[in-house]
Amino acid sequence: MPLAATEPKPDCKLCPRLVKLRRKMQSEHPNWWNAPVPAWGDPDAWLAILGLAPGMKGANRTGRAFTGDASGDLLFATLNKTQLSSGEFDGHAGDGVSLEGCIILNVVKCLPPENKPTLKEANNCRRFLTAQLAQLGELKIFVALGKIAHDSFIRHIGGKQADYKFGHMHEHVLPDGRILLDSYHCSRYNTQTGRLTPEMFEAVFERAKAFKNQP
Repeated sequence: MPLAATEPKPDCKLCPRLVKLRRKMQSEHPNWWNAPVPAWGDPDAWLAILGLAPGMKGANRTGRAFTGDASGDLLFATLNKTQLSSGEFDGHAGDGVSLEGCIILNVVKCLPPENKPTLKEANNCRRFLTAQLAQLGELKIFVALGKIAHDSFIRHIGGKQADYKFGHMHEHVLPDGRILLDSYHCSRYNTQTGRLTPEMFEAVFERAKAFKNQP
């Protein structure tokens, strides 16, 4: 756990709706993680991947971001192809995969009903995102996976949504000169409908690497 001091407590009670669902999951699946999912990756990362929230059978089950459901299959295949991870991804937290130069931060730490956190829940959880980003002094590039992650990050920097419109492959220069890149989320829905293809997703991370390598 690279940012342990900034993580919420396992029994975080900030969001009553999420607490209710967590307790239900703990009762039905006592061997699952069923707690806020921590940041995961390289503490010296130059790239932050901003996810939405744990999936029920993914990170809420395994305790590792994007691990255990379909969204992780495309993400980790892409990170491997773009030399941002090492090891063979096998869909569980003990598979030995490590991230190289990047870290994954969900803007909502706990499982939301139907994978849809409310604005209030995202606002409640932003204190953890802000604390974690403050600890990551080498970050240069941010990739937001989906509009909710994008919007929460823009609120984190105190920006106006109208000045930073979300769209796949949109690029935003932040006030401090760092870069935010947008991507459609690598969800099963987006990949099955063709809204997001592997080629489209890979292009986002290749663009991030190009920005990193600029003088």
